[in-house]
Amino acid sequence: MKINIKNISPTILHILCWVIVILIILSTFYNKFNYFPVDDFFYYRLFLNIAIFYLNYSFLVPRLLLNKKIGLYAFVSMVFIASFVFLYQNILPSIPFMSGFGNQQELLNFENGNGVIKSKNMFLVSFIQGIVIFLLFAISLSIKLSIEWYKSEKIKNLIKTQKINAELSFLKTQLNPHFLFNTLNSIYSLANKKSDDTTVAIITLSELMRYMIYETNKEFVTLQNEIDYIKNFISLQNLRLKDSSGVRFNVRGKLDYNIEPLLLISFIENAFKYGTDYTGKTNINIEIKVEDDFLSLKASNYISLKEKNNHSSGIGIENIKNRLNILYPNSHTLNIEESDKLFKVELLLKLKK
Repeated sequence: MKINIKNISPTILHILCWVIVILIILSTFYNKFNYFPVDDFFYYRLFLNIAIFYLNYSFLVPRLLLNKKIGLYAFVSMVFIASFVFLYQNILPSIPFMSGFGNQQELLNFENGNGVIKSKNMFLVSFIQGIVIFLLFAISLSIKLSIEWYKSEKIKNLIKTQKINAELSFLKTQLNPHFLFNTLNSIYSLANKKSDDTTVAIITLSELMRYMIYETNKEFVTLQNEIDYIKNFISLQNLRLKDSSGVRFNVRGKLDYNIEPLLLISFIENAFKYGTDYTGKTNINIEIKVEDDFLSLKASNYISLKEKNNHSSGIGIENIKNRLNILYPNSHTLNIEESDKLFKVELLLKLKK
């Protein structure tokens, strides 16, 4: 059974890390001196180092640095480092630590049995101890900042997800009323004419609404289902056109990929919404091609003169631009060209298996 590190308590992780660190220190000491340390000062200093780590990790960084009190944090840290060096040298002398800087008899001279260390290399020892404590501060600072950065990125991703869901909901509310009313009017017209297409239109509309209600709540849908949805959308849009012969829709390539729901429909809807000129002539070309993990969408349509200055015409396009920038920040290209009579969209998107 695999253990997910995310499910382990942070306290347990901290304990495990310190156990590993202590074992490394003891094994290093043993390899150098061929015995384990028995001096109490060794262990006092070891656990004092852990206390120093958490002083910075749990108190100084959260209370000062993360609250943007950088100058105060630097000053307080230097005071603590100097204080701990003094504590090490004058209150908790550590014989094993200094044994690497010369003969013990040369390094240590206890006067009157008071335990105060005198040494020719005292300045060097103090400097090394200061460096060790500084490193403890630096390591705890780095770990704390990394954890806070991870939390911040997690929150940003959550906000992005919520934004995507909100935009998707907005997109659905954009599509539903406009499209549904037009389609119902077209079906009503077919029913009045007792057309054989009425039943097919109702079934197609029900499939479309089922997809929008039940499938688009998922993070991903299959590309095949998304294309089927677009086909149904186009079929029902054709009902309201006087002549649908100017509508051309072509799909090529394998569709065994996943895609975010309703990612392409805004371009399709925009083509139909503004794809009829003032004479009633429709000219809409839509091509979707899948090749080498990339989806290419090309759509072009006439621009209706009576709708050209409608400021609401770009809402759906801006919506999809935002979604693409969030969902595919470095894996899509979108080009939109608009002339006096023609509106063209070209989208290249790297798909997900």
